[in-house]
Amino acid sequence: MQNLVILAGNVGGTPETRTTQGGTRITHFSLATSRPKRDSNGKILRDDKNHRLEDTEWHRITCFNGVGKTVEQYVDKGMKVMVRGRIHYTRWTDSENIERYGVEIIADEVTFLTRAKSNENSGGGNEPEDDEIPF
Repeated sequence: MQNLVILAGNVGGTPETRTTQGGTRITHFSLATSRPKRDSNGKILRDDKNHRLEDTEWHRITCFNGVGKTVEQYVDKGMKVMVRGRIHYTRWTDSENIERYGVEIIADEVTFLTRAKSNENSGGGNEPEDDEIPF
């Protein structure tokens, strides 16, 4: 059995990177995925302007080392990306002795579905290709 997650959506904010004391780079970003809202009969709901209503879910994406470096350099808020990775659950006790739980997606791959942001330090011509993949 395998723990495998594939998500395609919009990046919610500029990725944030930190480095651990051991030198591991960790990059985090949020990803929004949406699906149509449906009524009890399965029919897609629409607003008064006939636009489809959607439910949006937010996912915390974590990237390490090379994948994280690429995300840090080329990913920006609003981009469409596809993330392939695994789901990871955590449990901890906070400072008030309350047990907390969290979930994140550990990314093995991040594929750009829209053009990557330009990187002023790249020296030109080093941007990843624009991998247009339809949803």
